[in-house]
Amino acid sequence: MNTDKVRDLIQNGIIDSKVEAIDTTGTNDHFSVVVISDSFEGLSLIEQHQMVYKAVGAYMTNEIHALEIKTYSTKAWKEKK
Repeated sequence: MNTDKVRDLIQNGIIDSKVEAIDTTGTNDHFSVVVISDSFEGLSLIEQHQMVYKAVGAYMTNEIHALEIKTYSTKAWKEKK
C-alpha cells in the first residue's frame, strides 16, 4: 500500500475530505494521516476516527498495520493554522 492509495480510500469514503498521508516507516504499512472535512463538525473525536477507519475498511487489518489519525473540521483546521 502507498500513501496515494491511503489518501484515495479516505477521500472516497469521506466525500468532502482533504487528506495528507505520510508513510511513517518507509515500509508501506505504517501511516499518519491528517483528514480535514466539514463532515466532522459536531462529532466527537472517536466518531471522526471511526469515519476514517470505515473509509479504509479491511485494509486496516491487512495492508495497513498502523494508522495515526488527526482529524479536523474545516473550521478547526483554519483556527489551528
